[in-house]
Order: sequence, then C-alpha cells, then structure tokens
Amino acid sequence: MRYSRRVLLTDTQTPVSWRARPRSFVALMGLYESNFIRFGWLAGKLTALTGRYRSSVRGDCDLVLTVTERSPYTSTVNLTYLLPHMHGSLPYPDMQVRIYHDAHLVEARQWAAVHSQPLLRSLRTRAERELDQRWARNMMLNKWLEYCVERGHRFSSSTEPEAGA
Repeated sequence: MRYSRRVLLTDTQTPVSWRARPRSFVALMGLYESNFIRFGWLAGKLTALTGRYRSSVRGDCDLVLTVTERSPYTSTVNLTYLLPHMHGSLPYPDMQVRIYHDAHLVEARQWAAVHSQPLLRSLRTRAERELDQRWARNMMLNKWLEYCVERGHRFSSSTEPEAGA
C-alpha cells in the first residue's frame, strides 16, 4: 500500500471523535478549522500571502484580500467585496480575519460596523453574547468563503500581489 505525502484537506471528511453541542466553544473551534480549510481553497498556501490581491470573476463583484499584519504564527487579513457604487467602489462586508497558521484555524474577528443588508443586520442584532457574536461572524465567513470559491474566485500566493499594495 502506498501513501501520498500530500494531504487533501476537506472539511466534510475531517474525522471527529467527539460530539460538540451546537453553538458551544468546542463547536466554534470546529468552525474555525472549517474556515481554515475553505480559506485555503480560496487563497492556497496561507503562510505565503503578502500584500494585496484582487480576484475578478465574470458576473460577480471583485473580491479583495489585503494582508495587514504578519508574524511567524498568525496573519491578519481584510477580505471584502468591491460593490459598485455611484462614487466608485464600496468595500463590503469588509471583514477582518485572523489566520492561526500553527493551529490551522481561521477566525472572523470583525466585520462592517453598519449593515445595509436586512439579513446581515438582523444576524448582528440577534447575536448578544460574545460566543453568539463569534458564531454569527464565523458562520457568515464560512458560507461566504464557500460561495466565493463556487463563483470561481481565487487568490494565489504564487502570483504577484496587486500593484501599489
């Protein structure tokens, strides 16, 4: 029997030896792990990202990833759509994301302070406790990452960052 040195990570095939209560801290860490896998689908090797990247897909808004902070074990990035606006582009939802390279976790840390979209506004107002707020942000990120990948968005650490970044 031969084994490949390369491991394909998919969040649907990750073995789980415990049962976590929904919306618990343990389940939240599982969500962060799923975010890491999905972010990898979008951006490739996360430790190699620097600068600013733009993904343009026909029929969708441009998606921008900007690395704002790097250390050996973590990176902080902003992820946002550039929505068409009468005065140029509007960055939305403008989400700050922390990547924990050593732990293989990705956490949505904050998102736009004000939401004009009714669904996002109601999601934020319902999240009262800190754990609930983290769940809301990270479920949003998880679904958004999957959506962006399905639409064809990709950032590549092997390509040059956007000029002027």
